[in-house]
Amino acid sequence: MPDTGQLDRPEIGPLPVLRLEGICKAFGPVRALEDVSFDVLPGRVHGLVGENGAGKSTLVQIITGLAQPDSGRVWLAGQPVRFRTPIEARAQGVAAVYQDPKLFPHMSVAENIALGAYPTLPIGVINRKTMVATASALLRRLGSDIDPRALVAGLSYAEHQFVEIARALSADVRVLILDEPTSALTPAEAERLFRVVRALRDRGTAVILISHRLEEITAVCDDVTVLRDRRHVATRPAAEVDRASLVQMMVGRPLETLFTRRAAPALGAETLRVEALSLARVFADVSFSVRAGEIVGMGGLVGAGRSEIAQTLFGVTPPTSGQVFLRGREVHPRSPGQMLALGLAYLPEDRDRDGLIMPETITHNITLPIVRTLARWSFVDSARERRLAEDAAATYRVLTPSVEQIVSSLSGGNRQKVAFAKWLATKPAALILDEPTHGIDIGSKAQVHEMIAQLAGEGLAVVLISSDLPELIAMSDRILVIAEGALVGAFSHAEATQEKVMMAAAQQGARARR
Repeated sequence: MPDTGQLDRPEIGPLPVLRLEGICKAFGPVRALEDVSFDVLPGRVHGLVGENGAGKSTLVQIITGLAQPDSGRVWLAGQPVRFRTPIEARAQGVAAVYQDPKLFPHMSVAENIALGAYPTLPIGVINRKTMVATASALLRRLGSDIDPRALVAGLSYAEHQFVEIARALSADVRVLILDEPTSALTPAEAERLFRVVRALRDRGTAVILISHRLEEITAVCDDVTVLRDRRHVATRPAAEVDRASLVQMMVGRPLETLFTRRAAPALGAETLRVEALSLARVFADVSFSVRAGEIVGMGGLVGAGRSEIAQTLFGVTPPTSGQVFLRGREVHPRSPGQMLALGLAYLPEDRDRDGLIMPETITHNITLPIVRTLARWSFVDSARERRLAEDAAATYRVLTPSVEQIVSSLSGGNRQKVAFAKWLATKPAALILDEPTHGIDIGSKAQVHEMIAQLAGEGLAVVLISSDLPELIAMSDRILVIAEGALVGAFSHAEATQEKVMMAAAQQGARARR
């Protein structure tokens, strides 16, 4: 019997607060959704999983009024609805918090939370006292101590996420959609968020949770829907599924076939050595080395200083003190261009903002770091440029009909592959990867793991920064742990466990002990 997406309910039980019925959507010739149907019940946390490109984002756009279905119907509390804008959806109690928070940086936290519904005094001006008090109360519900008067520009990525969620909660939501809400949160912050999710569920709110972290889906959700290749595969009670069965439904093959860690590496000469590297008020006295063919993992909590270390090595921010040696020669990081020329490449955490030019083509992104080598008499050899991009796209398995496709139209996994191709076109000796599988689906994640292992096998020295502990432990030959800007622990692959890494990462007072 086919899975219709309608969950089994007792004869007398809640009717769906949200029903999707035969939803189809195409963008030009590209089919985004095909005949998707399932129910979301009130007072339940409903997981929505699938690889990038499976149709999750398009489905959320249709639910919230950002896009209109070509056919099919959306029902809210038993009534057919067709939201033309997110404002209409929000007015009916449907709100979404997206993976990349979209806040106004030069407005206060309270102003962002109250946006579009500012409390006013009788004379018509904004009642700032009430606005701040309301924002403060919402943030406290999330267990956050963010100052509602602070400018959003000064907040961390994780704090942006909490403000977005508080903003969604400011409406009387019946359906709350959370798109990768924990992607930049520490385990403690994520658990605090899930306490809020459970409280909302207990008050009757339906929460749709989209996450690539399948352990979150099985731990937090009551029901789960799987999409694959733009179609509905199954809707099941979460108690009836586990990570392995979810993966098999998502990708069509068992979990154990996705990725197997490489054999013990044959290491070459030391490629990168860092001695007592410091950046005032950020990190201090960081020392480590990486040999050719070695993957050195760097673990730690969000805000520990790992990204800042990587950016300093890449010349984004010159160090205050310390020494850096690349292939046995001392170098002085002053700019990314200089470090690329010397043989060090860096794949940043925020690939969309810092690693790619979103409105440009795949070709232009891949060839940007080496465009001068493609020029003849000051003119770029376009045919050669395209051939290079096509070869790189094939090597890194970028799914695209053409390398002239705009990067912003690609899925997260394919964008990351383009970013890999871009930096590896420079043929570096050492590569720093900052959260390389952040926000990509499990199939693309396995491909990225394979690429990293292959690159190390070819003699590249790799520094892998990751907050995904199973990934960090599986991929790394050694693991360094950063806490409060200090190197506080180091483990071999054989020694490393999730518990040891987390215990080291959670150290407090590391900055004071330096």
